[in-house]
Amino acid sequence: MLPTEPYNETVREYFRSSEHAGDLGRDYPQMLESTVAESRQGAQIVLAAGIEDGIIREMRFRVWGCPHLIAATAWLCAQLESGPVAAAMKDFPLQEIMRQLSVPVEKTGRILLLEDALKSLGMQYSRTD
Repeated sequence: MLPTEPYNETVREYFRSSEHAGDLGRDYPQMLESTVAESRQGAQIVLAAGIEDGIIREMRFRVWGCPHLIAATAWLCAQLESGPVAAAMKDFPLQEIMRQLSVPVEKTGRILLLEDALKSLGMQYSRTD
């Protein structure tokens, strides 16, 4: 990556990929959705999870924001899909996201918006479990 390029290859790859973008593809025994927004910059995340037998069978998102936020949300969906809900809700991988995607420190607040969306899903799940 050249120093003048604002996004590393990982960001560009997740930004191009549409695998987790959109809505859930089918109905699940538990379907959760969280919407969070940051008004100053206009960023918004809609995060959805289809859960069956305590496993995240499908995760989808819609994001209005910069490529780093879009890539971070896609990365998180890829990491959590097919795993247990309980593990997904334990520790938000902020440092891993920042490192993997080379997110500038001044965009930390946008990535923390993703943490808020995931926490919201976790609270919904704990109320239904």
